[in-house]
Amino acid sequence: MAVKPAVYGQSDRPPRGDYSRGGEVNADYTCAQNYAAYTAADHDTYRRLYERQSALLPDRACGEFINALPKLGASDEIPRFEAINERLFKAAGWQLTGVPGLIPELPFFTLLSNRKFPVTDWIRSPAELDYIVEPDIFHDLFGHVPLLFDPGYADHIQAYGQGAVKAHALERGSTPLRGAVEMISRLYWYTIEFGLMQQSKDSSQIRAFGAGILSSPGELVYSVQNAPHRSPLRSVPDLLRCMSSHYKIDSYQQQYFVIDSFEALMTLTEPDFTPFYQALAGTIRSACRTPEFDHGD
Repeated sequence: MAVKPAVYGQSDRPPRGDYSRGGEVNADYTCAQNYAAYTAADHDTYRRLYERQSALLPDRACGEFINALPKLGASDEIPRFEAINERLFKAAGWQLTGVPGLIPELPFFTLLSNRKFPVTDWIRSPAELDYIVEPDIFHDLFGHVPLLFDPGYADHIQAYGQGAVKAHALERGSTPLRGAVEMISRLYWYTIEFGLMQQSKDSSQIRAFGAGILSSPGELVYSVQNAPHRSPLRSVPDLLRCMSSHYKIDSYQQQYFVIDSFEALMTLTEPDFTPFYQALAGTIRSACRTPEFDHGD
């Protein structure tokens, strides 16, 4: 099954992943984790990544993530999805499901809306230990899954999926709202993937909660300690700016959005997004060409 997933960030590289596997990939792009296919080198790569990344977390990752990380389980080998699922379902009613790589937007959002988190089942090569463009199993497990053990945050991810499915329908309604999915995808990017949090009232206490940051040794340090452009995500104008900001998927972000807390993010994103899409209609295309948001390598 050939597929070119919808990606709104710019990249010069084609997507990776085996989408055929002799018929083993389901119609919704899910697949079983082929655990027997992992080599000793694969498990060693996971161990090295986990060991290095966990050492960087203190004073850089948000406390909620640090507290939840042990619930992920094994750190010396690639975990089995079914083992994590036993704990995750009891904690938050979620399940992990394998996918070959990046998948199209609607199947992805639909899985989230049904409390199923898609996890890429392949792992990077040792040569990609420092940097990888697309999400692999380490990014998905280490970066995303620990916070899913938090029931409140897990509910937010489900609500996000439901909102994105609605955005997809609005784009195809009797009065189409063009760009709605792109707008909400940008919000996902700047929060769930690359979000920062002000851990306390002290403005210097910036911590990461986005999976793309938490799973990257270089960007974790850069975003928390060195990034020159951080914008608050507290109000509707902030939200609209986030939803109209372009990004690149294969370099450090040139801007980040900072929330006050998960509760504040959930309150901000709880209202119906339809008026937001309407407010940005006709402007999102010009916004994505603004030099401030057009990031190079």
